[in-house]
Amino acid sequence: MLRRERRPEPDRIEVTIGMHATLRGEIKCEGTVRIDGIVEEGRIETLGNIIIGPEARVLADVKADTVSVSGAYKGTLDANRVELLEGGRMWGVIRVVSFLLDEGAYLHGELVMQGEGTEPAEPWETPESTDPAAKPPPAKAK
Repeated sequence: MLRRERRPEPDRIEVTIGMHATLRGEIKCEGTVRIDGIVEEGRIETLGNIIIGPEARVLADVKADTVSVSGAYKGTLDANRVELLEGGRMWGVIRVVSFLLDEGAYLHGELVMQGEGTEPAEPWETPESTDPAAKPPPAKAK
């Protein structure tokens, strides 16, 4: 019998790490993960979202759909969208399709924007300017 792949409910929090909890290890789930405590080392992987609360400290590799950071994060992060909110701090390698940086947030590391066709052929060119038909004719000298 064929099974239909289940999709997580977007607002359903499946895992919560409380303010006074510390975790070492790996979390794999399909729903949203909320962290208010400490993740000392490990990996967090979910089809859903990850919320890193204002008092949270996370030292782990992360793979998720959307990651919202209000606390501190250090590691390698792969996501479709990252929101570094006011007061949030991040260190490491961040690979994303979409990135939001609030005023008052801190980022130290490498931000790698991903997506098809987003890398220009030459430095200082926009993806649109690489199409020869789209370039304006050269200006005439007077």
